[in-house]
Amino acid sequence: MRILLAEDEVELTRALTTILQHHQFSVDVVYNGKDALTYLESGVYDGAILDIMMPAMNGLSVVHELRAQGNPVPIMLLTAKSDIDDRVAGLDAGADDYMTKPFSTKELLARVRAMTRRQTPLIQNTMTFENLTLDRATYLLSTPDGSFRLSNKEFQIMEMLMINPGHVISTERFMDKIWGFESDTELNVVWVYLSYLRKKLQTINANVRIKANRNLGYVLEKKS
Repeated sequence: MRILLAEDEVELTRALTTILQHHQFSVDVVYNGKDALTYLESGVYDGAILDIMMPAMNGLSVVHELRAQGNPVPIMLLTAKSDIDDRVAGLDAGADDYMTKPFSTKELLARVRAMTRRQTPLIQNTMTFENLTLDRATYLLSTPDGSFRLSNKEFQIMEMLMINPGHVISTERFMDKIWGFESDTELNVVWVYLSYLRKKLQTINANVRIKANRNLGYVLEKKS
């Protein structure tokens, strides 16, 4: 899943990015509210973590504007403001959650997972398609015949495919969701990771395949 982190404290941003990436999230970082609004308007994010006190535009204003546009992206406000009135203001603005600094890493991750699950309530921690299972907590891809712990990018690609079985996902969509708009990575990197996944599916005798649809994208489907 792809998270936008908007925070103007550079050291905290680096720490949060490392934590989220270690737990298989893709992370884009901005340092002011105006950029946060622009990025979130793109519609490619599964959630956002926003500081309240940011340059150019504060976090509350970002939330107000997004909700006024009808944008439902889950948002957590992360701030040093801990008064009840500040919490109420954040939640009333349309935020889904509110955490104060300093915070527990375990709690932050649990709240981010809960926040993103609320956006897609049908997605469970364990996803299954035919004899294939993907565990979103352990990053294990498995069948009754074996399992692999997926790397960050492999996991995110497989997650997208298993959320949308039978639906074609374009190479560009994979790039936007996993590598980000500003990545200078070549498009063929998607093919490379899909190749890794195909080999893993074959090794564990999955009765599904990742099919390429020429000029359209890729789809997870049952083997015929």
